[in-house]
Amino acid sequence: MNENDQQAGLRLLEQAVVVEFVVLRSEVFAGPDGGEFGLRLELQFVRDDEDALPSDDSGALGFLFAIGVLSFADARPRGASEMHYQEQDEFGVGDFLNCLSHSVGGHLRFDADYVRGRRLKTRIVVSPNGPVVIDTQGRGKSAEHWLARLQGGQRLRPIGE
Repeated sequence: MNENDQQAGLRLLEQAVVVEFVVLRSEVFAGPDGGEFGLRLELQFVRDDEDALPSDDSGALGFLFAIGVLSFADARPRGASEMHYQEQDEFGVGDFLNCLSHSVGGHLRFDADYVRGRRLKTRIVVSPNGPVVIDTQGRGKSAEHWLARLQGGQRLRPIGE
């Protein structure tokens, strides 16, 4: 990753750690095969005045990037993806942008399936002035741990530090 990408990534992470949110709901659901399950978390971004944080606010982008970084760091290969997997790898701004989309309805969406051999299976939808929904598949309850880290449960640091 070049220095400009690292600086951009660090700025997004700085934005992420100041975004306040509350978890509204957590639901475990059956996965595509018997040994896996999915997890859906619904949360709300908040400000001091308790208004929802709009999806086009830079804090939402930072939040999405941080979840992408944490999801990538925890992800491992599955099946044929192992040939593309490298233990020492980082989720960069380019990876983030490849997973990001914006819908006509104003929803900001992060959708990561496999990234360089890592099975992320992480989807996040930020609704304008509404809930944020995080869906993971076959990742256990990792998403709950990612949110805890963002809320100060464990310090975020660049991979390899």
